[in-house]
Amino acid sequence: MFGTGPFAVPTFEALIQSPHEVVALFTRPIADSGKRRKTAENPTRDVAESAGLSVFDPMNVNDSESVEQLLKFEADLFVVCDYGQILSRDCLAASKLGGINLHGSLLPKYRGAAPINWAIFQGDPVTGITIIHMTAKLDGGPCLIKAETEIGSQETAEQIEPRLAKLGVTPVLEAIDILENWDGNSPIGQIQDPAQATRAPRLKKSDGKIDWSRSAVEIVNQIRAFQPWPGTFTNWHNEKLKQPLRLIIHQATALPEPSDFGGKAPGSVLVSDGNALFIQTGTGPISIDTVQPAGKRPMPIGDFLRGRAPAIDDLFQ
Repeated sequence: MFGTGPFAVPTFEALIQSPHEVVALFTRPIADSGKRRKTAENPTRDVAESAGLSVFDPMNVNDSESVEQLLKFEADLFVVCDYGQILSRDCLAASKLGGINLHGSLLPKYRGAAPINWAIFQGDPVTGITIIHMTAKLDGGPCLIKAETEIGSQETAEQIEPRLAKLGVTPVLEAIDILENWDGNSPIGQIQDPAQATRAPRLKKSDGKIDWSRSAVEIVNQIRAFQPWPGTFTNWHNEKLKQPLRLIIHQATALPEPSDFGGKAPGSVLVSDGNALFIQTGTGPISIDTVQPAGKRPMPIGDFLRGRAPAIDDLFQ
């Protein structure tokens, strides 16, 4: 098993409980922060240690020492999920049948490190998982099994991820069955159409900044997509403030565009009445429902407005 984050845990636990023999876990090394390790930093390591499995955490799984270690196991198959490193061709060749990867999207859409986040960001109504037979190309191998699920209109990335992790368990076991009966030479799985491929790059802090010229629906999708990190944020500008106040938006609602808000610049405060805060976007207003001022806890918008209410026509940017 190759895994690090929580997305890999349900599959790892199922493999340990299955008739298959799991010989070891390869995982990312824990950063040396000088502090005691927290379980949440590497939940797959904790699962492996509880099961009495050997744990390896090379800085580079593709170096010669790591590949030699993998060859010693004489493994039939590598199972990869939420690992954090890309396995090279030589590394994959260290097992009889190569590797399979549980990926959190319906490939070829959203190849990369953050498929769940970018699916929500783009407003997709459906997502899912794909089991691929791995090649050296990132998320580019043939698809063995897919499973779909709807994205709830209010669901965040943080809520969908554990659902997809559980959804992938049975397909992983089914993919192993497929490979057990494979002759090793004949074509297997469905080849991905590169013309349909889209990217899902690793998230950056700057991805969370709101561009108020986008539509209200797009901004709401951004807020849902980037929880818990990097969060979705903006800066409130007011002449009474010594400097703009940074706000993280935790929850918001896209509103129909009424005629009396026409002509306002994106980011302008439309309503600030003690109970509601409406901001103009590129298309329609948005209601800010839960907000977190810099250095404070998240709070309902009413609590925030009772402390310091933006004025009409103040600017968020």
